[in-house]
Amino acid sequence: MWKHIAANGMSFLIVALIAAAAALGWGRSQWDTSGPLETAAFFEVEQGDTLRGVSERLEEAGVIRSAAIFRVGVRALDRSGDLRFGNYEIPASATMDEVLDIVTAGGPSSFRYRATYVLRNSGTGQLRLSERVPGTGEVEEIVRFSYEEGVPEAYSELVEAEVPMIYRLVIPEGLTSWQVVQGLLAADFLSGEVPDIPAEGTLAPATIEVSRGEDRLELIAEMRDAQEQILAEAWENRAEDLPISTPEEALILASIIEKETSVAEERGLVASVFTNRLNVGMRLQTDPTVIYGVTNGRGILGRGLRQSELRGETPWNTYVIDGLPPTPIANPGADAINAALNPDDSEYIFFVADGTGGHAFSVTLEEHNRNVARWREIEAERNNGN
Repeated sequence: MWKHIAANGMSFLIVALIAAAAALGWGRSQWDTSGPLETAAFFEVEQGDTLRGVSERLEEAGVIRSAAIFRVGVRALDRSGDLRFGNYEIPASATMDEVLDIVTAGGPSSFRYRATYVLRNSGTGQLRLSERVPGTGEVEEIVRFSYEEGVPEAYSELVEAEVPMIYRLVIPEGLTSWQVVQGLLAADFLSGEVPDIPAEGTLAPATIEVSRGEDRLELIAEMRDAQEQILAEAWENRAEDLPISTPEEALILASIIEKETSVAEERGLVASVFTNRLNVGMRLQTDPTVIYGVTNGRGILGRGLRQSELRGETPWNTYVIDGLPPTPIANPGADAINAALNPDDSEYIFFVADGTGGHAFSVTLEEHNRNVARWREIEAERNNGN
């Protein structure tokens, strides 16, 4: 009798072992077999996510066939603690092994949606929503809008659904501190108040990637720290015999250079003109400083300067005052700061727009008057064309 029981027990054990081996082989084949995902997709591993939570969402998203088999495989490989939060692009037909490698790799996240918010001198900004097409690397713009125009559904629906999205904040050179603050306050994806406008010129223009909910004051502090570092380094490497004696004066001059030209190659020449004028005691006579005196850096003038404004006495009217104005008139970028502290070597004293977006430079007043006359002809032709 006991022999019969032992024989039956042995048979059951053999069957169980065969079944376990078959299950293991099937599980292994599922692990290495191409997954059910028909097209590439994006997947988010959230901070604090568990293996169970990730595996179940992967199954729900159609990335893997079985959450249970995925968990068994991860544990068998002793990689349960390797999950890294972030957004990942998973290619079509990815095996479970490939999926595991992707969600444990870490590194820069791959977001399907990107919102690029460009600040403008009007005191607001334009948001451009784009989508990265899964599996192709191509980026397609979905919509662009300004907040004062209203928020389109294409954007608001993604926000309400809490779809993962990376935000890119673009602060161009030459904006005033008021314009920067107003643009940040208009952005729906930032948080926190800004009780005071930062000192003019102290914010470094930059392109910054931010997450939804980032604090505005922290961003301003980052821009301020960056500008201090840029200015300190440029001051350390400044040319000799400059007509400016402090980093603060360099920042003022850089802001004027920034507002006078948007052509990168001209910054050094524009800097040389102002340096030459300061060296001979000539007034800077630059319109952007007059405009700043009229607007106080808030918004844009939106029209030409009047003769009364060119003659008006404000601390920033360089047609009236000698030397530099008391503060910067905008937030200059690193290139303008470096130009102010390392100007080109030239004898130019004058410059005027040349109709191409750049300027015509001259040494003598006679030559300058010819350039001004030519510019007026160009303006007249354009006005007649309108």
